[in-house]
Amino acid sequence: MNHSKTEFDGYLMVDWSAANEPKDKEDSIWYCYYDRMDGAWTEKNNPKNPRTRREAIDGITSILYETTKHNRTVLVGFDFPFGYPAGFSLALGWHGEFPWRALWNELKEAITDDHKNRNNRFEVAASFNLRISGQPFPFWGCPETVTSPWISKKKARPHLAEFRVTDQRAKGAQPVWKLFGAGVAGGQALVGIPWLARLRDDATLGPRSAVWPFETGLIQLPPRTERKWLILYAEIFPAMFKAAVGPGEIKDEAQVRDLVQRLKAEDERGGLGEWFAGPSELSENDRRKIVGQEGWILGVM
Repeated sequence: MNHSKTEFDGYLMVDWSAANEPKDKEDSIWYCYYDRMDGAWTEKNNPKNPRTRREAIDGITSILYETTKHNRTVLVGFDFPFGYPAGFSLALGWHGEFPWRALWNELKEAITDDHKNRNNRFEVAASFNLRISGQPFPFWGCPETVTSPWISKKKARPHLAEFRVTDQRAKGAQPVWKLFGAGVAGGQALVGIPWLARLRDDATLGPRSAVWPFETGLIQLPPRTERKWLILYAEIFPAMFKAAVGPGEIKDEAQVRDLVQRLKAEDERGGLGEWFAGPSELSENDRRKIVGQEGWILGVM
């Protein structure tokens, strides 16, 4: 196969976790990386199961340093929302041209997340609720020990849209406002976006990176010769695809491995570039919201 005709040289898929302590196996971080080398697929460190977010980012950063050193293109998928329903930024008082980046910058400064996964996501969510509504919404869900007038254990009444446009199309997607319990997409976003923002801003990786669709548009990928990036970050939702879980495997382990293999196969068939354009029937208004604020899940068509 002529690998120059594929969109990417490698695929790095990350199943994230909002755990409050070091954790492995079920409901922890798993990532899988495949890279084309010497005309063949070489499996490296797969799948990895770091016990903390900091350990995961250290491993991911090391991989990306190596790939950029050799000018290889890599698709990096993270399993948490990259943005929030349209209107969230305005409700927080952000009026700039790039609402998604204002959110990333604020979370990067506000969220603390130490080497043992101890973090302040519930306190930050409560501070956002105070600014937006003065009541316990739109964020909801927390342990009893951190409840306050500005965050509660139970689902709050609607305020902003509950789901993004992409979540409405992704079977099983959870609301980004939900921070605790099963399917905590919101909790994962609050402790995921700050780490991703640091990757995007890394002195070495940043100039060779882009975040889809915020920095690329919701369009088919351009030819390699026209790209200004080697690393493309994208939101993923591995549970969309049914993965075969082998004996002794963890479901999340199987899902990241399966997604890498699906992306590889789709790329080699020549169809992966189209995934980045999203559904053709989206309205222009929806596309503006997606590119400016909400983001999109890769593979939701």
